[in-house]
Amino acid sequence: MIFKSLCRHAGIGANSYLLETSSSRLVLDAGMHPKHEALEAIPHYDFIEEDSVDGIVITHSHLDHVGTLPVFLEQQQRARVYLTPETAELASAMLHNSVNVMQSKRIELGITEYPLFDHRDIDRITDSFEHRGIERPFDLDPDGTVRATFHDAGHILGSVGVTIECEGKRLMYTGDVNFEHSTLQKGALFPENPVDALIVETTRGAQQRAPGYDRHHEENEFAEAIQRVIDRKGSVLIPVFAMGKTQEVLGMLHRFKSEGLIHHNTPVYIGGLGTKMTHIYDRYCDVSRRHLPGFRFLKDMDIEGANRKRTGPIPFTNGCIYALSSGMMSEKTVSNTFARQGVLENKKHGLFFVGYADPETPGGRIRAAKMATRSCSIPPSRRSSCAAKCAPLTSAVIRPAKQSWITSQRSARRKPSSSTATTMRSSGSAPRFTRTCRKPRRSFRCPAKNTGSDPAHAARPSARCGIRGNYRATEFPPCDGDGCFSPSPTLQ
Repeated sequence: MIFKSLCRHAGIGANSYLLETSSSRLVLDAGMHPKHEALEAIPHYDFIEEDSVDGIVITHSHLDHVGTLPVFLEQQQRARVYLTPETAELASAMLHNSVNVMQSKRIELGITEYPLFDHRDIDRITDSFEHRGIERPFDLDPDGTVRATFHDAGHILGSVGVTIECEGKRLMYTGDVNFEHSTLQKGALFPENPVDALIVETTRGAQQRAPGYDRHHEENEFAEAIQRVIDRKGSVLIPVFAMGKTQEVLGMLHRFKSEGLIHHNTPVYIGGLGTKMTHIYDRYCDVSRRHLPGFRFLKDMDIEGANRKRTGPIPFTNGCIYALSSGMMSEKTVSNTFARQGVLENKKHGLFFVGYADPETPGGRIRAAKMATRSCSIPPSRRSSCAAKCAPLTSAVIRPAKQSWITSQRSARRKPSSSTATTMRSSGSAPRFTRTCRKPRRSFRCPAKNTGSDPAHAARPSARCGIRGNYRATEFPPCDGDGCFSPSPTLQ
């Protein structure tokens, strides 16, 4: 038995592995790398001869494990796809959405290779799906020389690890795995029998949990932070992944309302792909291994925006909770749009992170930011300095700075050759920083919160600082508990 990695890049992403025995060839997962585009996002399928694979196992339906399945099956048309029924339905929805994203990138970014496959390809590959249940052994090759068994991985709906037995050897492979109960998903249930090889994906294997951590307490603090925002007539934005995290957050909000931790009549909005995934979760509420068996979010909770017949954008009003994708607040997603509509500019609103955000995404840059400073970086074509220190700004400070800037501009007797960042004006106790760019109508404002001598309150992020286009916030203060809740990693 020979195990080979087909991953094009080191690290997690575009997961795919080849398992060769004396009589068969099997592939484990077919992911798409989230940080690369086009061919660079695809595993090394060119390492495998065409039509030489007997079957492929899909552990769960996140794109880094299933995103290039149509590409793989185009080259391996006789291969059967082994996955759970839940994963099959979720993966199909994710792949259709991926086509839409790739089509947009082809137009906006000029990536001519996109889309890597189309909607018809996805409909066609479903004929090769072989649904298999948990803890029910099955054959992976036509001759029956390789046996496999799925085990619940506790990650998302339908996620599994797989034990493979062949030639007197036992191998266990799993993608993402969670051994502890969460709000909706029960922890992984893996066998304890010895294996000859164990292959596990992990993002937190080297991180030790903080002493005294208690998930229930963390969730209650989350509820208290939400209620504080609602009490001050603000709205809460919770960036979530459409699949898995959306449903976990809905489960938490259901408990918060049931136990009176937040007002029971607080409107909750979801939308976009998250609504579609929640419909699938509801269809499997009676048969999947989970907490809240039989509970249907879209039927048993009062959720705004869950009606498939709703048209138009989701309204942004005060006193509401918005659980919107994407979880990393990627550009042109619903959560990114809502952030730019005023959530980040107005101190009465709250931004609550409950999941992982890559450091290079807008959400990741906000989470990684430091107190008291915020800086913005711009590509070389529009490079300039835009550092704003959140200190008390009075007229005695502003007027000389403004006059000095005006004098320097007059002495130059020409238009500025590059973007300049200058403190322009202050309104009350909240200073404003204005960036004037060379191109017309490209002004850039970063409002900041200044509360005098209290160091716990630093600048809030601007909806156009780190969220929009080429502007990227590299520093931003951590939350004081009322506006930007970021739980410990184990809640994620």
